[in-house]
Amino acid sequence: MVLVRGATLALIASGLVLGACSAERPFGPTVGDVFGGGTPTAAARAASTGQTGIGVNAFLWRASLDTLSFMPLANADPWGGVINYDWYTDPQTPTERFKATVFILDTRLRADALNVAVTKEVRDASGNWVGAPVAAQTETDLENAILTKARQLNLQNAPTRR
Repeated sequence: MVLVRGATLALIASGLVLGACSAERPFGPTVGDVFGGGTPTAAARAASTGQTGIGVNAFLWRASLDTLSFMPLANADPWGGVINYDWYTDPQTPTERFKATVFILDTRLRADALNVAVTKEVRDASGNWVGAPVAAQTETDLENAILTKARQLNLQNAPTRR
């Protein structure tokens, strides 16, 4: 009986400790820290400001989809701001394949609101795919192409002045 009470008390105490860790934060979920001390996610910022629709900048979202439309789309989360592309092999280089993930980190059209991660694999002599380094400039070039397209979309949708 004493053992059961001790286990029950330990369970209740651990529940209280964990409950204290989930204190309400002004922006809700965060990125960067498993304990919630990181940067608020784009979706959390959008929810806190009452913004409806997708949780990220619409121009960056559309530009990302347009710019990387040659790659097969694996999945997309417009509220979290993540677009995953599946493996793409260029017909001219069949021994290389790439996949990409686009992270849109803000509701504002800013250069630091976008991050592109590219993974590359090459086929070895035995026919297996093996990870290979990606030139840092590749990710930068993709980010710049997306930003350029997003700015064009923004200008196309700007109200005309008379």
